[in-house]
Amino acid sequence: MSCVISSPSTDSGKTTLSLLISCWAFSKDIKIQTFKVGPDYLDQQQLSSVGQPFCRNLDVFLSGEDWVQESFLKHSLKYEFSLIEGAMGLFDGLGATTYSSTANVAKLLDAPVIFIVNARGQVASLLATIRGFRDFDSELSIAGIIFNNVNSVRHKKLIEEVFKNEDIEILGFLPSDSRITLNKANLGLISPFDNGEEIDVEYFASFAERNLDMFSLSKFLISPQKKIFKSVSVEDFKIDKSKPIAIAEDKIFHFQYPETKEFLSEIGIPLISWSIYDDEEIPNEASSLIIPGGFPEKYAEQISNSRKSLNSLRKFRKNGFIYAECGGMMILGDLIKDENGNNHKMSGILPFKSKKSKLSVGYRYIEGLKDTPIIKQNQLIRGHEFHYWEIENNYLSEFDLKKTDYQRKLSSPWKIKSWETEYKNEGFFDDKLHASWIHLHLPSSQEVAKNFINATQIIYSMDS
Repeated sequence: MSCVISSPSTDSGKTTLSLLISCWAFSKDIKIQTFKVGPDYLDQQQLSSVGQPFCRNLDVFLSGEDWVQESFLKHSLKYEFSLIEGAMGLFDGLGATTYSSTANVAKLLDAPVIFIVNARGQVASLLATIRGFRDFDSELSIAGIIFNNVNSVRHKKLIEEVFKNEDIEILGFLPSDSRITLNKANLGLISPFDNGEEIDVEYFASFAERNLDMFSLSKFLISPQKKIFKSVSVEDFKIDKSKPIAIAEDKIFHFQYPETKEFLSEIGIPLISWSIYDDEEIPNEASSLIIPGGFPEKYAEQISNSRKSLNSLRKFRKNGFIYAECGGMMILGDLIKDENGNNHKMSGILPFKSKKSKLSVGYRYIEGLKDTPIIKQNQLIRGHEFHYWEIENNYLSEFDLKKTDYQRKLSSPWKIKSWETEYKNEGFFDDKLHASWIHLHLPSSQEVAKNFINATQIIYSMDS
């Protein structure tokens, strides 16, 4: 049965271990389907960059238990091996609960846990840690353990001595090695789009061969053969194939789930790539535009100089439908202030500028304030936030955007809250635009997906 890679806390080596296994499998011509617990984009991109199938997210909070089970079984069934990389510590979920945690996903999928633990400066204390996690939830199976930062034969032998009477397999000892250390930035790991050095797949594979018991570990990678998934019913959606959707996707904008494009293609919507990084114009045939999250603050000067792209975006705003998340929303504003304090002109479609602030991260409960292209009044959905930038001059009450050659009233589509905060209004919308800090998982929310697709199928006019 496919396993879950987990640990006592973040920064224990889960992604490194998952990459070691993926590279080892690649070196043996074995395809392995990887999954990532939670809404993370960056770990998922790392796991998708080593010649294996796209890594896929499993998020109970965003997508619900049924969708998580169906997605896992549907995609792992395609390949001999599969594994699930956890998030944070094993039991860390929504707020102070274990809901939507790695443990939640492991139990939902009946998957054993392979634990990776930072052993630096510890021997007997490691046993207390493992016993504490193992005994915390009797319904969970911690089937194997791998120790990280074990840099001497003596350290290894002492750990083996401590664990000799424990009913748990030791599957490897990983020494410290700068060649397998992953670079980090503000939001976590550096994206492969921004990392100048690609992962050395051959070295990772040989490192895994030397330091992991891959023969024993392999039995925890065998994909389940249970088929319970359902296909999307095309009949549920009214599609006009003459109205393609353009998607911004390049080294600036790449925070999107692979399932979104697959879902849109599966129901028959033509998709077109658009690159602001390459200063491209939005294709003329596109009737709608998706601008996902990314790092516009890192490329603010280049975006500002991409005049063809920005002029095309302003022109598209008049008649097309725009859906923008997080970093995608930032380029719809007037300015982005970069980390050096320099202002860079953006499209000016929305009346705000963006500047660096404190981290805003977490799951969000969302309630519709009125009927919009994405959400209906009083409808309840879920999303997540993950950004360091904030917007200034954010008029969340209704106003007229008089600076353009067309007038339209904008207001907030919804109000949002975390598990411990009160609701607050957030985002911008009108009949042809939805822009917000919130990331949604469209494929697993049928009602939101229908709202979105209906919005992309409308024939717009300047009188609407």
